[in-house]
Amino acid sequence: QVQLVESGGGSVQAGGSLRLSCAASGYTARIRSMDWFRQAPGKGREGVAGISTDGMTYYKKSVKGRFTISLDNAKNTLYLEMNNLEPEDTAMYYCAADGGRKSGGVWYFAPSAVTAWGQGTQVTVSS
Repeated sequence: QVQLVESGGGSVQAGGSLRLSCAASGYTARIRSMDWFRQAPGKGREGVAGISTDGMTYYKKSVKGRFTISLDNAKNTLYLEMNNLEPEDTAMYYCAADGGRKSGGVWYFAPSAVTAWGQGTQVTVSS
């Protein structure tokens, strides 16, 4: 079983930056991808950024160029560097294990396949 603990959320003004962290523990050997999802009030949960264990990254279109996902295997820690934040980025951010799938050489978000979720960390961006 895998346990995930996020940290690093907070409140910033538009244009600001935040870095989220997700510490993984437990049986992590079989994880194939690590992902960040988010959920804004009244909306469904959506994939934001993902990284496969062999280093392939994939992003939601609206965050490409602003967000960067990375994985420190030695520390079992996932990061999400968020720059040039917009009010539309306001949401609860969740770390997830195995939230990505590969088809035809392309990775995509698959929230129904997630094997472990973190508790979430709030990101609020004011205009």
